[in-house]
Amino acid sequence: MEKANNNKPCSECGSTQKQGLEYLVVGTGGVGGNIAAFLWLADKKVTCIARGEHLNAIINEGLKLKSTLKGQHNIPIHACNAEDYSGKADVIFVCVKGYSIDSITELIKKAAHKNTIVIPILNVYGTGPKLQKMIPDVTVLDGCIYIVGFVSDLGEITQMGKIFRLVFGTHQGTEVSQELLANVQTDLLESGIKANLSDDINRDTFIKWSFISAMACTGAYYNVPMGEVQKTGPIRNTFIGLSQETAELGNKLGIIFKEDLVQYNLKVLDKLAPESTASLQKDLEKGHNSEVQGLLFDVIQLGEEKGIDMQTYQTVAAKFK
Repeated sequence: MEKANNNKPCSECGSTQKQGLEYLVVGTGGVGGNIAAFLWLADKKVTCIARGEHLNAIINEGLKLKSTLKGQHNIPIHACNAEDYSGKADVIFVCVKGYSIDSITELIKKAAHKNTIVIPILNVYGTGPKLQKMIPDVTVLDGCIYIVGFVSDLGEITQMGKIFRLVFGTHQGTEVSQELLANVQTDLLESGIKANLSDDINRDTFIKWSFISAMACTGAYYNVPMGEVQKTGPIRNTFIGLSQETAELGNKLGIIFKEDLVQYNLKVLDKLAPESTASLQKDLEKGHNSEVQGLLFDVIQLGEEKGIDMQTYQTVAAKFK
Protein backbone atom coordinates (compact mmCIF):
# COMPACT_ATOMS: atom_id res chain seq x y z
CA MET A 1 0.00 0.00 0.00
CA GLU A 2 1.27 3.46 -0.82
CA LYS A 3 1.98 5.67 2.18
CA ALA A 4 0.41 9.08 2.50
CA ASN A 5 2.46 12.21 2.93
CA ASN A 6 1.31 14.87 5.38
CA ASN A 7 -1.80 16.46 3.92
CA LYS A 8 -1.58 20.18 3.18
CA PRO A 9 -3.94 22.45 5.10
CA CYS A 10 -6.96 23.65 3.20
CA SER A 11 -5.55 27.14 2.88
CA GLU A 12 -3.19 25.57 0.36
CA CYS A 13 -5.95 23.88 -1.62
CA GLY A 14 -5.67 24.82 -5.27
CA SER A 15 -1.96 24.05 -5.40
CA THR A 16 -0.41 24.61 -8.85
CA GLN A 17 1.69 21.45 -8.67
CA LYS A 18 -0.80 19.62 -10.89
CA GLN A 19 -2.00 21.04 -14.19
CA GLY A 20 -5.43 21.07 -15.79
CA LEU A 21 -8.94 21.51 -14.46
CA GLU A 22 -9.52 22.14 -10.77
CA TYR A 23 -11.99 19.62 -9.35
CA LEU A 24 -13.97 19.95 -6.14
CA VAL A 25 -15.77 16.84 -4.88
CA VAL A 26 -18.47 17.64 -2.33
CA GLY A 27 -19.14 14.58 -0.22
CA THR A 28 -16.36 12.03 0.28
CA GLY A 29 -18.48 8.92 0.67
CA GLY A 30 -18.68 5.83 -1.50
CA VAL A 31 -19.32 7.85 -4.66
CA GLY A 32 -17.42 11.08 -4.08
CA GLY A 33 -14.50 9.42 -2.36
CA ASN A 34 -13.93 7.08 -5.27
CA ILE A 35 -14.25 9.85 -7.87
CA ALA A 36 -11.74 11.96 -5.93
CA ALA A 37 -9.33 9.08 -5.40
CA PHE A 38 -9.38 7.95 -9.02
CA LEU A 39 -8.85 11.52 -10.25
CA TRP A 40 -5.96 12.06 -7.84
CA LEU A 41 -4.26 8.81 -8.87
CA ALA A 42 -4.38 10.07 -12.48
CA ASP A 43 -2.57 13.25 -11.39
CA LYS A 44 -5.61 15.53 -11.60
CA LYS A 45 -6.09 18.53 -9.31
CA VAL A 46 -8.79 17.62 -6.83
CA THR A 47 -9.99 18.71 -3.41
CA CYS A 48 -12.62 16.83 -1.45
CA ILE A 49 -15.10 18.15 1.08
CA ALA A 50 -15.82 15.99 4.11
CA ARG A 51 -16.69 16.49 7.74
CA GLY A 52 -16.29 15.13 11.25
CA GLU A 53 -14.13 12.18 12.13
CA HIS A 54 -14.06 11.03 8.52
CA LEU A 55 -12.45 14.33 7.51
CA ASN A 56 -9.98 14.20 10.41
CA ALA A 57 -8.87 10.73 9.38
CA ILE A 58 -8.32 11.87 5.78
CA ILE A 59 -6.31 14.90 6.90
CA ASN A 60 -4.17 12.94 9.34
CA GLU A 61 -3.68 9.69 7.44
CA GLY A 62 -4.69 10.33 3.84
CA LEU A 63 -7.70 8.94 2.01
CA LYS A 64 -7.42 5.16 2.08
CA LEU A 65 -8.68 3.40 -1.02
CA LYS A 66 -9.45 -0.30 -1.33
CA SER A 67 -10.39 -0.92 -4.93
CA THR A 68 -10.95 -3.87 -7.22
CA LEU A 69 -9.92 -1.67 -10.14
CA LYS A 70 -7.02 0.26 -8.56
CA GLY A 71 -5.76 -1.84 -5.66
CA GLN A 72 -4.91 -0.31 -2.28
CA HIS A 73 -3.60 3.23 -1.86
CA ASN A 74 -3.12 5.81 0.86
CA ILE A 75 -3.75 9.11 -0.90
CA PRO A 76 -2.55 12.50 0.45
CA ILE A 77 -5.49 14.30 -1.09
CA HIS A 78 -6.47 17.86 -0.23
CA ALA A 79 -9.46 17.72 2.11
CA CYS A 80 -11.36 20.21 4.24
CA ASN A 81 -14.84 21.07 5.44
CA ALA A 82 -17.17 23.33 3.49
CA GLU A 83 -16.55 26.34 5.72
CA ASP A 84 -12.76 26.25 5.26
CA TYR A 85 -12.72 25.85 1.48
CA SER A 86 -11.52 29.10 -0.09
CA GLY A 87 -10.57 28.08 -3.61
CA LYS A 88 -12.33 28.23 -6.97
CA ALA A 89 -13.19 25.09 -8.90
CA ASP A 90 -13.72 24.51 -12.60
CA VAL A 91 -15.81 21.40 -12.00
CA ILE A 92 -17.81 20.63 -8.86
CA PHE A 93 -19.05 17.08 -8.36
CA VAL A 94 -21.92 17.04 -5.85
CA CYS A 95 -21.96 13.60 -4.22
CA VAL A 96 -24.04 14.11 -1.08
CA LYS A 97 -27.23 12.24 -0.24
CA GLY A 98 -30.48 13.64 -1.57
CA TYR A 99 -31.61 14.87 1.84
CA SER A 100 -28.44 17.02 2.16
CA ILE A 101 -28.71 18.93 -1.11
CA ASP A 102 -30.00 22.12 0.55
CA SER A 103 -26.93 22.31 2.79
CA ILE A 104 -24.31 22.70 0.06
CA THR A 105 -25.65 25.59 -2.02
CA GLU A 106 -23.60 28.25 -0.22
CA LEU A 107 -20.42 26.24 -0.76
CA ILE A 108 -21.14 25.97 -4.47
CA LYS A 109 -21.81 29.70 -4.76
CA LYS A 110 -18.48 30.63 -3.18
CA ALA A 111 -16.49 27.90 -4.97
CA ALA A 112 -17.78 28.73 -8.46
CA HIS A 113 -16.42 31.20 -11.00
CA LYS A 114 -18.27 32.32 -14.11
CA ASN A 115 -17.37 29.21 -16.14
CA THR A 116 -17.71 26.60 -13.39
CA ILE A 117 -19.93 23.61 -14.06
CA VAL A 118 -21.67 21.64 -11.34
CA ILE A 119 -22.34 17.94 -11.87
CA PRO A 120 -24.64 16.40 -9.25
CA ILE A 121 -24.17 12.63 -8.89
CA LEU A 122 -27.08 11.51 -6.74
CA ASN A 123 -29.34 8.48 -6.64
CA VAL A 124 -32.55 10.49 -6.78
CA TYR A 125 -34.18 11.80 -9.96
CA GLY A 126 -34.50 15.47 -10.87
CA THR A 127 -31.51 16.74 -8.89
CA GLY A 128 -29.97 18.84 -11.67
CA PRO A 129 -33.05 20.99 -12.36
CA LYS A 130 -33.75 21.30 -8.63
CA LEU A 131 -30.22 22.47 -7.88
CA GLN A 132 -30.22 24.85 -10.85
CA LYS A 133 -33.25 26.65 -9.42
CA MET A 134 -31.47 26.97 -6.09
CA ILE A 135 -28.27 28.41 -7.62
CA PRO A 136 -29.41 30.16 -10.84
CA ASP A 137 -26.10 32.00 -11.34
CA VAL A 138 -24.06 28.78 -11.61
CA THR A 139 -24.25 26.32 -14.52
CA VAL A 140 -25.67 23.01 -13.31
CA LEU A 141 -25.58 19.84 -15.39
CA ASP A 142 -26.81 16.45 -14.25
CA GLY A 143 -25.28 13.04 -13.83
CA CYS A 144 -25.48 9.55 -12.45
CA ILE A 145 -23.06 6.79 -11.57
CA TYR A 146 -22.88 3.02 -11.52
CA ILE A 147 -20.53 1.80 -8.81
CA VAL A 148 -20.43 -0.35 -5.71
CA GLY A 149 -18.65 2.00 -3.36
CA PHE A 150 -18.93 2.73 0.33
CA VAL A 151 -17.15 4.11 3.37
CA SER A 152 -15.54 1.04 4.94
CA ASP A 153 -13.89 2.88 7.85
CA LEU A 154 -13.06 6.41 8.93
CA GLY A 155 -11.02 7.89 6.08
CA GLU A 156 -11.37 4.71 4.05
CA ILE A 157 -13.31 4.12 0.81
CA THR A 158 -13.97 0.76 -0.81
CA GLN A 159 -14.79 0.15 -4.48
CA MET A 160 -15.98 -3.35 -5.37
CA GLY A 161 -16.31 -5.07 -8.73
CA LYS A 162 -15.48 -3.96 -12.25
CA ILE A 163 -18.29 -1.44 -12.75
CA PHE A 164 -17.38 2.24 -12.41
CA ARG A 165 -19.35 4.23 -14.98
CA LEU A 166 -20.26 7.90 -14.77
CA VAL A 167 -22.82 9.50 -17.11
CA PHE A 168 -23.18 13.28 -17.31
CA GLY A 169 -24.65 15.90 -19.61
CA THR A 170 -26.69 19.05 -19.99
CA HIS A 171 -30.42 19.48 -19.77
CA GLN A 172 -32.17 21.12 -22.70
CA GLY A 173 -31.49 24.86 -22.73
CA THR A 174 -28.27 24.72 -20.71
CA GLU A 175 -25.35 26.37 -22.50
CA VAL A 176 -21.86 25.15 -21.70
CA SER A 177 -18.54 24.86 -23.51
CA GLN A 178 -18.32 21.61 -25.45
CA GLU A 179 -14.56 21.76 -25.05
CA LEU A 180 -14.96 21.81 -21.28
CA LEU A 181 -17.31 18.83 -21.36
CA ALA A 182 -14.84 16.93 -23.55
CA ASN A 183 -11.98 17.77 -21.19
CA VAL A 184 -13.93 16.49 -18.19
CA GLN A 185 -14.74 13.28 -20.03
CA THR A 186 -11.07 12.85 -20.97
CA ASP A 187 -9.93 13.39 -17.38
CA LEU A 188 -12.41 10.80 -16.11
CA LEU A 189 -11.39 8.26 -18.75
CA GLU A 190 -7.72 8.82 -17.96
CA SER A 191 -8.60 8.19 -14.31
CA GLY A 192 -10.03 4.77 -15.08
CA ILE A 193 -13.67 5.84 -14.84
CA LYS A 194 -15.84 4.88 -17.81
CA ALA A 195 -17.32 8.28 -18.63
CA ASN A 196 -20.21 8.78 -21.03
CA LEU A 197 -21.38 12.20 -22.24
CA SER A 198 -25.14 11.80 -22.44
CA ASP A 199 -27.30 12.96 -25.34
CA ASP A 200 -30.37 12.78 -23.04
CA ILE A 201 -29.42 13.22 -19.39
CA ASN A 202 -33.07 13.29 -18.27
CA ARG A 203 -33.48 9.78 -19.68
CA ASP A 204 -30.19 8.52 -18.26
CA THR A 205 -30.76 9.87 -14.74
CA PHE A 206 -34.23 8.31 -14.75
CA ILE A 207 -32.75 4.95 -15.79
CA LYS A 208 -30.27 5.11 -12.92
CA TRP A 209 -33.08 6.07 -10.51
CA SER A 210 -35.08 3.08 -11.71
CA PHE A 211 -32.16 0.71 -11.21
CA ILE A 212 -30.91 1.92 -7.84
CA SER A 213 -34.46 2.12 -6.51
CA ALA A 214 -35.22 -1.47 -7.50
CA MET A 215 -31.84 -2.70 -6.28
CA ALA A 216 -31.88 -0.85 -2.96
CA CYS A 217 -35.54 -1.52 -2.16
CA THR A 218 -35.24 -5.24 -2.92
CA GLY A 219 -32.07 -5.63 -0.88
CA ALA A 220 -33.51 -3.69 2.06
CA TYR A 221 -36.88 -5.45 1.95
CA TYR A 222 -35.34 -8.93 2.13
CA ASN A 223 -32.15 -7.80 3.94
CA VAL A 224 -29.93 -9.68 1.49
CA PRO A 225 -26.85 -8.91 -0.65
CA MET A 226 -27.13 -8.74 -4.42
CA GLY A 227 -26.07 -12.35 -4.87
CA GLU A 228 -29.49 -13.39 -3.58
CA VAL A 229 -31.24 -11.02 -6.00
CA GLN A 230 -29.23 -12.51 -8.86
CA LYS A 231 -30.79 -15.94 -8.25
CA THR A 232 -34.04 -16.99 -9.92
CA GLY A 233 -36.90 -16.87 -7.44
CA PRO A 234 -39.20 -14.56 -5.47
CA ILE A 235 -36.47 -12.08 -4.48
CA ARG A 236 -35.46 -11.54 -8.10
CA ASN A 237 -39.15 -11.34 -9.05
CA THR A 238 -39.55 -8.42 -6.63
CA PHE A 239 -36.67 -6.63 -8.36
CA ILE A 240 -38.35 -7.29 -11.70
CA GLY A 241 -41.72 -6.04 -10.44
CA LEU A 242 -40.19 -2.80 -9.17
CA SER A 243 -38.39 -2.33 -12.49
CA GLN A 244 -41.59 -2.92 -14.43
CA GLU A 245 -43.40 -0.25 -12.45
CA THR A 246 -40.69 2.37 -12.99
CA ALA A 247 -40.54 1.43 -16.67
CA GLU A 248 -44.24 2.21 -16.91
CA LEU A 249 -43.64 5.45 -15.04
CA GLY A 250 -40.91 6.43 -17.48
CA ASN A 251 -43.23 5.81 -20.40
CA LYS A 252 -45.89 8.02 -18.76
CA LEU A 253 -43.27 10.77 -18.38
CA GLY A 254 -42.51 10.58 -22.09
CA ILE A 255 -39.03 9.13 -21.71
CA ILE A 256 -37.82 7.19 -24.74
CA PHE A 257 -35.63 4.25 -23.74
CA LYS A 258 -33.01 2.82 -26.07
CA GLU A 259 -33.65 -0.67 -24.75
CA ASP A 260 -36.13 -2.45 -22.51
CA LEU A 261 -35.65 -0.93 -19.05
CA VAL A 262 -36.37 -4.14 -17.14
CA GLN A 263 -33.82 -6.11 -19.16
CA TYR A 264 -31.31 -3.29 -18.76
CA ASN A 265 -31.76 -3.30 -14.99
CA LEU A 266 -31.30 -7.06 -14.87
CA LYS A 267 -28.15 -6.81 -16.97
CA VAL A 268 -26.61 -4.27 -14.59
CA LEU A 269 -27.76 -6.23 -11.53
CA ASP A 270 -26.11 -9.41 -12.72
CA LYS A 271 -22.74 -7.66 -13.10
CA LEU A 272 -22.63 -6.56 -9.47
CA ALA A 273 -20.40 -8.23 -6.92
CA PRO A 274 -22.64 -10.84 -5.19
CA GLU A 275 -21.67 -9.58 -1.73
CA SER A 276 -22.57 -5.96 -2.48
CA THR A 277 -25.45 -4.03 -0.91
CA ALA A 278 -26.88 -0.56 -1.56
CA SER A 279 -26.18 2.38 0.74
CA LEU A 280 -29.91 2.59 1.52
CA GLN A 281 -29.78 -0.88 3.00
CA LYS A 282 -26.64 -0.11 5.01
CA ASP A 283 -28.11 3.13 6.35
CA LEU A 284 -31.40 1.52 7.36
CA GLU A 285 -29.56 -1.29 9.16
CA LYS A 286 -27.52 1.24 11.14
CA GLY A 287 -30.46 3.52 11.88
CA HIS A 288 -28.86 6.38 9.96
CA ASN A 289 -30.55 8.95 7.73
CA SER A 290 -31.31 7.26 4.43
CA GLU A 291 -32.62 7.98 0.95
CA VAL A 292 -35.76 5.91 1.54
CA GLN A 293 -37.89 8.95 0.70
CA GLY A 294 -36.27 9.55 -2.69
CA LEU A 295 -35.83 5.90 -3.66
CA LEU A 296 -39.11 4.49 -2.42
CA PHE A 297 -41.84 6.90 -1.36
CA ASP A 298 -41.15 9.52 -4.06
CA VAL A 299 -41.36 6.80 -6.70
CA ILE A 300 -44.74 5.71 -5.37
CA GLN A 301 -46.05 9.26 -5.23
CA LEU A 302 -45.01 10.08 -8.79
CA GLY A 303 -46.32 6.75 -10.07
CA GLU A 304 -49.69 7.22 -8.45
CA GLU A 305 -49.89 10.78 -9.79
CA LYS A 306 -49.53 9.22 -13.26
CA GLY A 307 -52.23 6.65 -12.57
CA ILE A 308 -49.92 3.64 -12.25
CA ASP A 309 -50.68 0.68 -9.98
CA MET A 310 -47.51 0.63 -7.80
CA GLN A 311 -48.35 -2.72 -6.21
CA THR A 312 -44.80 -4.00 -5.80
CA TYR A 313 -43.59 -0.68 -4.43
CA GLN A 314 -46.51 -0.53 -2.01
CA THR A 315 -45.63 -4.01 -0.74
CA VAL A 316 -42.07 -2.93 -0.04
CA ALA A 317 -43.19 0.39 1.46
CA ALA A 318 -45.42 -1.36 3.97
CA LYS A 319 -42.29 -2.62 5.72
CA PHE A 320 -40.77 0.82 6.13
CA LYS A 321 -43.77 3.05 6.91
